Amino acid sequence: MSKRVKKKHMKITILILALFQVMGFISSVHAVLNTRTAQGAIAWVISLNTFSAIAVPAYWVFGRSKFQGYVDARRDKVLDIDTQRTEIIESFRHYSVEVPPDFPEYEAIQSLAQTPFMKGNDVQLLIDGRATYDSLHEGIEAAEKYVLFQFYILRADNSGNRFKEQLIRKAGEGVKVYVLYDELGSGDLKQPWLDDFSQAGIKIIPFNTRQGKQNHFQVNFRNHRKIVVVDGLSAWVGGLNVGDDYLGHDPKLSPWRDTHMRIIGPAALLAQSVFWNDWYWADNSVLNDLSWLPRAAEGLEDVDAGKEVLILDSGPADELETASLFFTHAINIAREKIWIATPYFIPDEATMAALRLALLKNLDVRILTPALNDNWFVRHAANVYLSELSQLGAKIYFYEKGFMHQKVMLLDNKAAIIGTVNFDNRSFRLNFEISAVVADTGFATEVEQMLLDDLKNSTEIKNYSLNDESLWERFKAHGSALLAPVL
Repeated sequence: MSKRVKKKHMKITILILALFQVMGFISSVHAVLNTRTAQGAIAWVISLNTFSAIAVPAYWVFGRSKFQGYVDARRDKVLDIDTQRTEIIESFRHYSVEVPPDFPEYEAIQSLAQTPFMKGNDVQLLIDGRATYDSLHEGIEAAEKYVLFQFYILRADNSGNRFKEQLIRKAGEGVKVYVLYDELGSGDLKQPWLDDFSQAGIKIIPFNTRQGKQNHFQVNFRNHRKIVVVDGLSAWVGGLNVGDDYLGHDPKLSPWRDTHMRIIGPAALLAQSVFWNDWYWADNSVLNDLSWLPRAAEGLEDVDAGKEVLILDSGPADELETASLFFTHAINIAREKIWIATPYFIPDEATMAALRLALLKNLDVRILTPALNDNWFVRHAANVYLSELSQLGAKIYFYEKGFMHQKVMLLDNKAAIIGTVNFDNRSFRLNFEISAVVADTGFATEVEQMLLDDLKNSTEIKNYSLNDESLWERFKAHGSALLAPVL
């Protein structure tokens, strides 16, 4: 190669690097103005101006924390159904729980959820895959009008095929079926498998987080929700996706420990409304053939005798950080105990501050997380937070009997939260999530017993301190924790 050619290549290289440096500076300004957390903004600014050639494309693919377009779609949808809104809201009023005079914190909960607690419900706790799938199959079998079926992960294996065959058969009986999945979580699905639904008259579509000019290259967001609704009467939410691994058939992550729940009653319509919003974004169409008439669970002579349930949907399209604020508020209003079961424990500063205060008030704080994890960085990063809380008096448990994937929170034996939200930045800010909050002593006691059984299959790490670990373990933990804002 001649000296002239070498100089030319050198100039081109310098020009490209200079261009990346300029783009890195511009991108860092965008990160400062738009990244939701100070830690995340700092991490991006440093990397964008230090390793710009790598960080710039990474930022524009993974870096944004605000989802553009979804809010506008919801606003358009509201206009589309404006004539129905008054009637729907009025029909809900009979089942809405009024603000208790001795519980002013309820106002913040209701504002974050944008809906009140609904009374007149029955709920069923579903432990692990077999119980959950059996309940889903039973509920779908009873469908007379429609089935809404949404999962983050939908696999074309024995479990997925079983649901596919049932849904196709129900469609043949005249039941409307709508299937929604996340295109990244369900990225292994093949077109022929999807075509089987379409040929049976079932509308099956991806959530499509990349639609719209501003989102074309953005793969940072996920629709992590798991929602099934039958006839507007029953809804299922929780931690389980659809696949054989959730029945314990994964050779590396078995047995699989998870929790789901079934809601029967008016609150099922709140879960339905979340699916409705997601469908509008994904397909730009309004599902007009759904029932919005709230009905108390069968067998309840008195509406007030049913369980009070609130549905919280959260995601990167929210104006506020709904999930983070909600769980921080829930921790702050606890008076006796806070038990958290989550596979990914990397809390943000707000929830960490709330947990510190709870421990300073001598509350019973227990954190259950798996010893075996499917994410190396998350597993080691969690040790930083677990160590600090343990030193303040929290009881730390590592689940030993396989992989624990449940997302459960118990508050004072008065309320339990079950859903899809993990205690990490991705669930708090980047994923579309859903949680069901049940304010009922009997159900909370049932959840407590379930968690006590889990603790029997766990190892308690008393007075856990990361400082007692080797230099290598401390480095892995703190190094992984640095990535917490973008994990």
